Order: sequence, then C-alpha cells, then structure tokens
Amino acid sequence: MAKNLVVVESPAKAGTIKKYLGSDFEVLASYGHVRDLLPKEGAVDPDLDFAMKYEQIEKNTKHVDAIFKALKGAKALYLATDLDREGEAISWHLVELLRDRAALDNVEVYRVIFSEITERAIKDAISDPRSVSMELVNAQQTRRALDYLVGFHLSPLLWKKIKRGLSAGRVQSPALRMICEREAEIEKFKPQEYWTIDAMAAAEDAPFSARLNSFDGERLKQFDIANEQRAEEVRDALLDAAAGSLKVLKVEKKQRKRNPAPPFITSTLQQEAVRKLGFTAQRAMRTAQQLYEGVDIGSGTEGLITYMRTDSVNLSQDAIAELRGFISQRYGADQVPAEPRTFRTNAKNAQEAHEAIRPTSSARTPANIKDYLTPDQNKLYDLIWKRTVACQMIHATIDTVSADLGAGERGIFRATGSTVTDPGFMTVYLEGEDDKPGAAATGDEKTLPPLVQGQTVKLNAVNADQHFTEPPPRYTEASLVKTLEEFGIGRPSTYASIISTLVAREYVTLEKKRFQPTDIGRIVNSFLTNHFSDYVDYEFTARLEDDLDAVSRGESDWLPLLRKFWEPFNAQVQDKEANVSREEANQARPLGTDPKSGKPVAVRMGRYGPYVIIGSVEDEEKPKFYGLRPGQRMDAITLEDALELTKLPREIGQTPDGFDVTVNIGRYGPYVKYDNKFVSLGADDDPYTINLERAVELIAEKKEADAKRLIQDFPEQGIKVLNGRYGPYITNGEKNAKVPKDREPASLSLEECIKLIEEAPVRRGRGAKKKTAKAQADAPAKKKKTTKKKAKKKATRKKASKKKATKKKTTKKAVSKAAAGASLDANSPGEQPTLSNALGASQD
Repeated sequence: MAKNLVVVESPAKAGTIKKYLGSDFEVLASYGHVRDLLPKEGAVDPDLDFAMKYEQIEKNTKHVDAIFKALKGAKALYLATDLDREGEAISWHLVELLRDRAALDNVEVYRVIFSEITERAIKDAISDPRSVSMELVNAQQTRRALDYLVGFHLSPLLWKKIKRGLSAGRVQSPALRMICEREAEIEKFKPQEYWTIDAMAAAEDAPFSARLNSFDGERLKQFDIANEQRAEEVRDALLDAAAGSLKVLKVEKKQRKRNPAPPFITSTLQQEAVRKLGFTAQRAMRTAQQLYEGVDIGSGTEGLITYMRTDSVNLSQDAIAELRGFISQRYGADQVPAEPRTFRTNAKNAQEAHEAIRPTSSARTPANIKDYLTPDQNKLYDLIWKRTVACQMIHATIDTVSADLGAGERGIFRATGSTVTDPGFMTVYLEGEDDKPGAAATGDEKTLPPLVQGQTVKLNAVNADQHFTEPPPRYTEASLVKTLEEFGIGRPSTYASIISTLVAREYVTLEKKRFQPTDIGRIVNSFLTNHFSDYVDYEFTARLEDDLDAVSRGESDWLPLLRKFWEPFNAQVQDKEANVSREEANQARPLGTDPKSGKPVAVRMGRYGPYVIIGSVEDEEKPKFYGLRPGQRMDAITLEDALELTKLPREIGQTPDGFDVTVNIGRYGPYVKYDNKFVSLGADDDPYTINLERAVELIAEKKEADAKRLIQDFPEQGIKVLNGRYGPYITNGEKNAKVPKDREPASLSLEECIKLIEEAPVRRGRGAKKKTAKAQADAPAKKKKTTKKKAKKKATRKKASKKKATKKKTTKKAVSKAAAGASLDANSPGEQPTLSNALGASQD
C-alpha cells in the first residue's frame, strides 16, 4: 500500500502524474464531481440560511469507494484537482464524503495545484502544498446556489406561461438577449446608398488605384455622393479635368510597428479556434483538455499545454527564458526583443497568479509530435504553440505610403499602400479577426509603385461604384465569446456551456456559423426582458460576477450576497406568476378575421412550436390549428400568410386508376394520399403547390419501390417475405423473422414461413422491459384484484403514457403538433422540472 494518495479529476491526468511520483504515491481519479445538489426543489433552502442538500453522484460512487479503500494505511492525501473554483469544490466535497466515512483519521490532507502536468511542476506542487481554500469553495457554492435558485424558480414559470421544457439561466439569459437584440438591429436596419469614385492609374507601367478624397475643395464624406446621377456627374468632371493624367501632389512615408498578440487565455483560444480552425467553443475546450491532461508522444505520456481555463496572460519566468532561447536558435538572435514581453489582461478580476495557455515546452514543436496527435489535437496544439512563440518575438515593421494625386483643379485622389519590411513575429503567427472590413476600406493589403512629388502618372479610367451600408453582423461563436468577455458576463469556463445550452434548447440556430434566434428564443427573451429586466441586464450580471470574485478573494461573505439576490427575485417570481397571463407571456398575436367563418385568427406558441389558430379554445366548436411553415416567424406572419396555411388538405385530382389524390401534412411530414395509402413528399416538394402530375410520379415511384421490396406474398395468411434495411425477412404484421442464411428468400414455402414466424421472438416496443415468468403469471391475478379506483388511475396513466409516446414520435414538420399544442393552453397544472432542465448547463 502506497504511503501517499493523490486524487485528480481524470484518469488520463492520473496516468501522466503517476509516472512522475514513484512507488510511494498512488494516483486515482475522482472522475469529476463526487457530490451535487439534490435534483429537486428544496435543495437550496433560503429559510435556513441557504442550506444546501447534497447527495453523492451515483455514477462516481465506485471511484469514491476506490479512494476510500486506497486511504487505508496511507499517511497523506494530496488533493490535486484543477486549480479553479470547480476544482477546489471537488476537493472539498471529496473531503466531506471521506470524513463522513471516518476515512481521514490519522491522515494528513493537503491541497496541491499546478498549471502544467510536467515532472518539475508536479514535484514542486507536492513539495509546497496548502489547505483547501474555503473562500474559493464558498464562491463556487454561491454560484451553484444562484444558478439553482434561478433555474428552479424561473424555469417552472416559463413552463407554466409559455411551454414545457424551457429553461432560464443566470448567465445564459443575458447571452440570449445579446443575440436577440442584434437580430432586432438587423431587422430594423435600412440600407443607405452611397458611391465611391476610384482612379485606375499607372506609374512606369505599374498599375495602382486611388480613392477620391476631395472634390471641388471639399473633403468627401461617406454619403456625399448618394446616387448614380451625382456619381456620373463627378466622374465626368474628373475625367475632363484630368485629361488622361494625374499629378502627384504629395507623398508621405511612415514606418509603423505592429506588436504580437498576448498568449492565449480561455476566451481568446476559443475565438481563434472558431475563426481559424472552424471548431466550436466546446470542441476547442474538449481538445485543449486532452492536450493538458497528457498525450503519449512516444517517450511516454506528457502534458503538452498548461491549464486551459485561465484569464491570465502571464507567462512564468522559466517559460519566457525557454522561449527566448528557442526563438534565438530557431529564427535568429535578432528576432528576440531586448527585454521579455509582458502583457496586461483586459478581463475583470483576472487570476494573475495563473499562467496563460502555453506549450509546456516550446522545444516540442508541432512537427515533432504531429504523428502522435489526433487531427484536432494537432491543429489546436499548432495554434497554441505558434501564438506563444510569436508573443516573445520582435515587432513587425511595416512601411506605409500615402500619395495625393490631383485631377486638374477639380479633385484629389488618395492612394495608400504598405510593405512589410521586417515581418518579425508575423513569420510565425498573425491574429485573426471576426468581421474584417473590406480591402477598399483598409487599403492595407495594397502596395504602391515608387512615386515622387511633382510626378505625372497615367490615368486609365475613373470608376464609380455603388455601395449600400450593411447591418451589424450576426454573432459568431468567436464574436459572442468576445462580447460576453467585454461585458464581464460569465467566466472563461462558462462560455462553451452557455453557447451549447442556447443551441440545445433551440433558442438559437447556427446558420452559416452565425447565431439567429428562433421564435421560442425570441419569446423567452421578450418575457425575461419585460418581466425580469434586472436579471438579464448586462451590468447586473457583470456586477454579480464581481461579487462572486470578491467572495473568492475572501473580501465579502457569501450569505448576504445570496439574501440580497433572493428576496427581490423571489418576490418578482411570485408577482409574475399571479399577474402575467399565458397569452401575454407567449406573445399570442391577433392577425384578423377569417373571411369564411368570421372567426378570429391568431398566431401563438404551443407545445410543439408556433401555430395559427382559427377560433378560440373557449368556443363550442373546436378551433382549427395550423403549424407555421419552415422559415415563417411569429412576429412577421400576416393574415394572408395564415389563411394560406388553411389550404391543406388539398384535393388535386385522381390517379389514372381512379383514386382521389389529396395532399396534407401529418405527423411525419408532408404526404400524398391515395386509396388509403400514403407517399411522403420529396425534400423539394411543397404541399401547397405540388400538382397532380408530380403526385402521380411520386406514387409510381413508391409502387416501384414497394414492388422491389416484395419477394413473396401469401395474402390469405397475411404473410410476406420482404427486402428490408438489414436484409430479407418474413413478417405477418405482428412478428418479424429472419430468413436463414442458407435459404433463398424466393424459395421459402408457406409452411416454412409460418414456422419461422412462430419461432421468432415477440416484437417489443421501444423502451419496453421483459416481464419475468413470475410477473407474467401474476399479471392476471393482479388485474382481478384491481379496484375501480385503481383501474381509473391506471387508465389515466396509460392515457398519459400514450400521449407522451405520441409526443416523442412527432416531427418538427407536423401540422398536428399545433393541435397538440392547444392542450398546453388549457391551463393544465405545470410539472416540476428536473435539475438538468431547470439549470440548462453548469455555469462554472
């Protein structure tokens, strides 16, 4: 039995560390968190000083048991979980569990932290331990309690007022607000026309372009030339005045320096991985975790990068010294600045004691270890390595030239260009941008031929180009992370989970890698901003993060912070539950009156999405429901659009053999119906416009496919031999039987088919459980003993179960979803959300 036990979070990390510490140390993994709040209401009790009720996480019980067993005979326990608040909390929870089991008697407990998994860092950490920081633990518990209180009180309100399955999060909701507000800006945006005038010139046969800067003595602003007529007037005047040539009036040469970007922190790593590698933020963090925990690179498992959840741009002195030596050897001594570069973080309350994300050894180049890494690992390591090396190299030197060229006395064109005279750090790495302005706007990518004052250059043409102002771009993952960081919302470890939750809840979609809010996302955001404005306010959320940081530094107590948040929040939840109607919450919008029935037409949100309702649920006659078509939005649909939805089902004619053909949308999408048979429409077929010719074509294709599928048919016995997805099989509609491998399906006799079906197992529904022989034997007896009351309850449960199963089968395209949505609006009692539904995603 080892004298010392080290506990880390992941088995990959455990394997890497074990080899550094030798036989006196056993290294085990907790596999993440070992305890969590009870997944039900009351886990945080505001009436008892926010007492938190924890339970051991079942899936990790065996790992805690292994740690408990390994402690027998050990002298010391070293808690080596991650160095952030989550890691501190995991260590504390583990200690609490072990103390409850009296496993720490006569065992010294130490907390050790390290930012890289290298032999030197691990041994240094073991030799310089500390105790568990209750300040960090309290900050994590406070964050967990806040997220729980918001989730378990705001999410059920969304369920009751809008629809089930929704969630609100303390940090998630402000992020959704950002995306919705950007979309509103785009929708309100009105493009404005403007024109630019460019001269196409040449000096010594070297072509270049210049933009009109002033006309008739007035410096041009963006909208001074606002239409084609004015643009042509200006162009013609310039051509006349220039008479085929331009005169160089002034040449200015400047030299500017461009410094490298700082090494990566969590947010900038995510941004660059999105921009340059096409990763999601979550994919970037998952891959970074693998590089941090260690990869076998031939000589053994090594941690390749430092800890990837950090907001510090600091580098250790050892790392800087190694980088400077490597740069000198690899790129030349002249590429090393006289003094090491230092950087300051822009992040609020950054943990400056931590390090930036860097390779554990700059000498371990991407090329040297490429063969040992997965494609994702290789791409991300290459990015981190290059950024880190570049940050300690000399600046880039760029020569810029600007020249003013006169077109007679009427106008002055300006040409700009730049040349990189010494690339410096740009040899290795150049930071990406989210939304680059056009080359015409920057002029940075052009070079100019040698020009001198007084020189005359040839004018080949003057071009007038039309432009329109553009709306602000939708957020990408990179730009959303950047904006969240700028506002101080969330922390480095939360960005990936915020984004994944918004997508998973279908509050937003990613179209061409940019976020667009869905109808339900807009409704949830509108409800929260109208009724809980403080809690989706950017400054409020950022201040709360500052308060949590103050708790982590021991500067303030966590209980007053929770009380200050909870009391007004709880009062607001109670008020909105009593005073906000469902119609107001889900933004039901009247569209007008149906000319046929005279009934009101409205659009609203239902259980399965937005739909149009004609009539009212209070009417004696059942109202009619129509799901919105793909691409239609609740806030944009008109009465005309809504009435168009009522055209289904459509009768479009008859098949050549005399069967009526109708088109409709059902549970599984749009279809053609004939002779009580159904044929699904193709992806490009529109049920509102498809004609009889196309419908008959689809029917013929279906018949042909069915004919190919049928091998044998015994209609009197209801038995068929068919070609299926996994090969030929026999079916009687209730049971399926495989065709023996040594038999040709077409040669099977009826008797063989009957026998094979009898021997086949009973087909079970998805998720059904096998009954034991005893249970099957007892079933009739239990049925006889059932009282009327129990039978009624059982029928109700069966009905609810059937309804739930129907819901699972329903596709997004089904119009019947809207009808089902109406039942949600009948003021049925709301159900309590689970912990995962209420909170959405962990916020730390």
